[in-house]
Amino acid sequence: MSKPTLRERALRHLARRDYTRAELAHKLAPYGTDEEIGAILDRMGELSLQSDARMAENWIRSHAGRFGRARLENELTRRGVARELIENTLASEALANEPERAYAVWQTKFSAPPADAREWARQARFLSARGFAAEVVCAVLRNPPTHTEGESETP
Repeated sequence: MSKPTLRERALRHLARRDYTRAELAHKLAPYGTDEEIGAILDRMGELSLQSDARMAENWIRSHAGRFGRARLENELTRRGVARELIENTLASEALANEPERAYAVWQTKFSAPPADAREWARQARFLSARGFAAEVVCAVLRNPPTHTEGESETP
């Protein structure tokens, strides 16, 4: 049985999930030269088999419910997506209101507002680590909604 070609390796990776050009180049690096990998990636792009824009859109769509804007940006930057593409994708995706998303994330982890400063700090660290801005974290922890989904605001 012969070794898979560089093209076959790239197709196998892309069949599992979308990769950025940088991620795919890194995965293929042990198996070819930079020129060979560049040619394969150029061809994959021409055939629309690999697209940084599509990967960014899909990644944001699947992770926006768990992360804040800063974390989404950092993760995409780490994966090799261009800054301009990240900004355009975040602007074009219909992301829910950042405080609403932060509250939803907070509610999955915590059932009650912080009772003391130590608990407030713990909950704030949790939301900050998820990529929510400090003002959003403060707004969620200082004024958590008093009703739950499906529950009427008036008795």
